[in-house]
Amino acid sequence: MSGYLRTTVLLAAMTALFVAVGGLLGGRGGMMVALGVACVTNLFAWWGSDRMVLRMHNAQPIGPQDAPALWRMTEAMAARAGLPMPALYLIHERQPNAFATGRNPQNAAVAVNTGLLELMPEEEVAGVIAHELAHIRNRDTLIMTVTACLAGAIGMLAQFGFLFGGRDRERGPGPVVGLLVMLLAPLGAAIVQMAISRAREYEADRGAAEITGNPAGLANALMRLEQGRGVFLNPAAEANPATAHLFIVNPLSGARLDGLFSTHPRTENRVAALMELAQRMGGGRGGWSVPGGAPMASAVPRTRGAGQGPWSR
Repeated sequence: MSGYLRTTVLLAAMTALFVAVGGLLGGRGGMMVALGVACVTNLFAWWGSDRMVLRMHNAQPIGPQDAPALWRMTEAMAARAGLPMPALYLIHERQPNAFATGRNPQNAAVAVNTGLLELMPEEEVAGVIAHELAHIRNRDTLIMTVTACLAGAIGMLAQFGFLFGGRDRERGPGPVVGLLVMLLAPLGAAIVQMAISRAREYEADRGAAEITGNPAGLANALMRLEQGRGVFLNPAAEANPATAHLFIVNPLSGARLDGLFSTHPRTENRVAALMELAQRMGGGRGGWSVPGGAPMASAVPRTRGAGQGPWSR
């Protein structure tokens, strides 16, 4: 199924859920209002959800003058992947992480946290960037960003459950149904998020290994990302949990299980799959292999055009 077809199916499913929630909360009138809101939300999600997600996480655009080494690496790997150069963004968060967004490869963006650049050697950063480029090449970014937008909208609609549930005791659903909708509607949206996201991560991992020729680099990066997630809190992600599935590893502090309610596969499972792939590839390493693998601790441009360290040379 193509990326655009998957997105169309997703929009239809989320719209149906949106309208169903409106019907439960407000009857026929609620359904009509929800349908109108869903149409507007779908249009915005298609064209503007990427910019909204970047604003949610306070992502700042950077150019080749801000982080020349990172820019050159991304540009070279984008060429390997057959993609145009995406826009690059920096998020000033200590938790190492990254995500990609955009409705198509021509309007794509990759955002990386400063913690990622501070903690990781070059070959691991390359693996993370390649993973996000694989998402862009697979047309995952549109469906994942739209899902984040619509899941957040459904959650907001469900928060009005008590208000609409108690509005008309004789004809309306009543406060008990309103409470159930308030609890179950976001859960339904979350299940859609999780079903979409988890399979995509394995595919993007394989795509990254193909782009860099170094599955072990991404495997090491995933382990370091998981360790960083356990140490550093990501306040922006905690405040916007509907965007958690966009990141290369789950940025939230609570999710630990590889079950129905996890937005990502277990990191150990992803690492095992990558190491198996590395064996099949003969242990080959790509063009971004750094002997010793020492972290680049001073690699982050702190202010626009004033970066210090290896990533600003």
